[in-house]
Amino acid sequence: MAMTQLIYWSQPFGFDDAMLDGILLQARRNNARDGLTGALIARADIYVQLLEGPPAAVAATYACIARDDRHLAVTKLSEIATSTRLFPAWTMRDDQAPSLVWSAADVAAGAPDNLPPAAVRAVFERLAVAHAA
Repeated sequence: MAMTQLIYWSQPFGFDDAMLDGILLQARRNNARDGLTGALIARADIYVQLLEGPPAAVAATYACIARDDRHLAVTKLSEIATSTRLFPAWTMRDDQAPSLVWSAADVAAGAPDNLPPAAVRAVFERLAVAHAA
């Protein structure tokens, strides 16, 4: 089955635990309905998300995220066709990213825009291995 894997990043607007819980609840419900899986790396200064599933569902979800006022400067980093999922068991895996991924200074300097898409995808590959289910 042809699938799309899309990675984007954005800046959170009004980030707190309650907002993150709301995003995750909504994402898990909608993704289960739409056949999507993925992971969200979230911190007060950055969201980086990988969405995977049917191309039309990924595109529609990304369009909703781009309009969501909880995200600023939504930027697509990569979009590829794939036949396998990195997160097949997760309607939305969440990871409150430690500074091991990107420091606050890295984010302020433009990460992950300044990295090749493969390097950003590698972060999700490590996350998938660490949390294999």
